[in-house]
Amino acid sequence: MLIHETVTRTAERRPNGVALVGSGETLTYEQLDGRGNSIGRLLKASGCKKGDRVGLLLPKSTRAIAAMLGSLKAGAMYVPMDLASPAARLRKIVDASDPAFILAARSAVPLLNALCASGTERRAIRVGWLDSSEPPDSSFEIAFRWADVMNSSTSEVACESRADDVAHLLFTSGSTGVPKGVAITHANVTHFLTWATSYFGTAETDRISCHPPLHFDLSTFDIYGTFLAGAELHLVPPEVSLLPHKVADFIRERNLTQWFSVPAVLKYMAQFDVVRHGDFPSLKRVLWCGEALPTPTLRHWMQRLDNVQFTNLYGPTETTIASSYYTVPFCPESDTADIPIGTACEGEELVVLDENLRPAPAGEIGELYIRGVGLSPGYWRDPEKTRSVFLTDDRGGRMYKTGDLARVDEDRLFYILGRADSQIKSRGYRIELGEIETAIHSLSTVRECAVVAIPTDGFEGNAICCAYVTPPGVDLSPLELRDRLTQLLPPYMLPSRWLAFGALPLNGNGKIDRGCLKEQFRSAAATA
Repeated sequence: MLIHETVTRTAERRPNGVALVGSGETLTYEQLDGRGNSIGRLLKASGCKKGDRVGLLLPKSTRAIAAMLGSLKAGAMYVPMDLASPAARLRKIVDASDPAFILAARSAVPLLNALCASGTERRAIRVGWLDSSEPPDSSFEIAFRWADVMNSSTSEVACESRADDVAHLLFTSGSTGVPKGVAITHANVTHFLTWATSYFGTAETDRISCHPPLHFDLSTFDIYGTFLAGAELHLVPPEVSLLPHKVADFIRERNLTQWFSVPAVLKYMAQFDVVRHGDFPSLKRVLWCGEALPTPTLRHWMQRLDNVQFTNLYGPTETTIASSYYTVPFCPESDTADIPIGTACEGEELVVLDENLRPAPAGEIGELYIRGVGLSPGYWRDPEKTRSVFLTDDRGGRMYKTGDLARVDEDRLFYILGRADSQIKSRGYRIELGEIETAIHSLSTVRECAVVAIPTDGFEGNAICCAYVTPPGVDLSPLELRDRLTQLLPPYMLPSRWLAFGALPLNGNGKIDRGCLKEQFRSAAATA
């Protein structure tokens, strides 16, 4: 099955069922499938071919979901992009993915203009304008407009894609400063959806949240899992996403039956105590993924919602949404209780290996590797990076090196113990600290820098900390440095703590002593 067929099949079965509820608009399955057909037809008529990339520069909306479906129906792979990203980082994603078209709305115009205004010679950007207003006079070429979508045929579009074709590229942080495009196939997604909808018992009567941004892989489960089950998908507006009272109101007003988000949202809601005892009477399931949920936060929720099932999902983008699950059987008795990532999802296998790639005994720490049906084909047009983490296992198959330290207990439950490299999770985003350092080093006002992360009890999970040294005679405040960095990095990658040094501390090998830096940041935070 192709992932856009989740909508088509449900539209054939119950065309008038509610598929999608956005800000001010509700679409039935027949309407959503029809819009996807219209966009797919216009893309093909404009020259979009099988295997082309279609960039999405759209706010989370019913039109953005239709744009995903239309891209897939045209035989293309879509590339969701973050409207909050600075143009410099977005340009790297566009250069890497080389989209034949970008589907955009008015809020993307400054980014589109910046992409077209590069100092080097660039090809023209062809845009499908999915905004009700007329496009501005600009340097990008309009291939078709929203009025064309509304006037185009809604009949099914012939699609040549196969299950092992790439459905979308999801760009994650890269340690060299260049984001990595993770290729995800139709089969990768449908394998997980088939298992997950069965395990969770997703039904047509469910009303499911879509909280993550569309460039974040968690939204893939929200969207296509809902459509596979024929349920209702409720898009959480960005202006609601980080306001705990508003999120609680949204769950109540929409009578949601499933909530899925990164732990940071659940932590924030617990901190502001917005969940009442016996709250959310329609809610059946709370799921989280992306980083560890602190046990005190889990207990806070479970003590208030004793009829809700709480499930921890784990999995890097490279293994498609999630590779393991653990449904918490009862409220932990202590705030210090460890919550495992559980056991492998159907078709997946988790293994903890030592430095010689031999299985680590139960209870001993090693690095976690994943193999199975969720493994991505690799990084888009980057065989070297692909080979570095997608390894051949002892069976002659493939396994993914997660970079997470883990252990497995006697009951075959897996526990994550931290990162083996410089990659962190903050606010649910996976971030390479090296990418932040590369961006800072590109500034002429900084001579040297080091970026470290320290765990916090706050919303972000990990505080990103920057130590920096300026050239002689340059006086640069953290505020000025941060302002310059906003032109290179999205908001979630900006350091929140800063220290200026005359020289960075070094260890005995002459390398930057990052452990020393972490202690200095902890000390500075404690003093403050």
